[in-house]
Amino acid sequence: IPDFRTPGTGLYDNLQRYDLPHPSAVFELAFFRANPAPFYALAKELYPGRHPPTVTHHFIKLLHDKGLLQRCFTQNIDSLERATGLPAHKIVAAHGNFDTARCLLGHHACVLQVKSHVDRGEAMHCQECVSVGVHTLVKPDIVFFGENLPERFDDLAASDFPTCDLLIVAGTSLEVHPFAGLIHHAKSGVPRLLVNREVVGEMSPRARKMASLVGHGGFG
Repeated sequence: IPDFRTPGTGLYDNLQRYDLPHPSAVFELAFFRANPAPFYALAKELYPGRHPPTVTHHFIKLLHDKGLLQRCFTQNIDSLERATGLPAHKIVAAHGNFDTARCLLGHHACVLQVKSHVDRGEAMHCQECVSVGVHTLVKPDIVFFGENLPERFDDLAASDFPTCDLLIVAGTSLEVHPFAGLIHHAKSGVPRLLVNREVVGEMSPRARKMASLVGHGGFG
């Protein structure tokens, strides 16, 4: 499954034919309003069902089956954790997913209609808005830059991390906040296991000392 940032193969690189001002513009509301085509092309690549869950996704489900998983916090928007059979209450999709959709004014939209438009590469407009003369774009409930994360993210981060006894961090650049800051929510002394292509999340000695003063830790 292609990631976003790997040069040459990442999804951002493959969107350059749309002449993006910068790669992450595909997830910016102002750019989406002006040109929804790149996002709809990306959505087609990521839509649930295009790729099966990986061994890593099934490993997370195995942890649940053995009673070891407290929660899976994910930045992924492809719903592959759920596709393994992992219960929805065990997943925090911090950046949203394709399970629901709405227009930019907040009206709910039919996800089947959204998928049909994504498959055709045709931007969808909200019929409720059109009926009053307003042409408002529809998108899956994926969090764009500048939008708030779901309340569930903050609520469960606050309740889960104080009792965390092992934090597994896998497949992330740890560049997008506030999600990247979760690694510092586990208490000092809690083991953190990084499974990644490259080393990320290291703290300077000064930052590590400051984090320890407030009971937080990090890779180091």
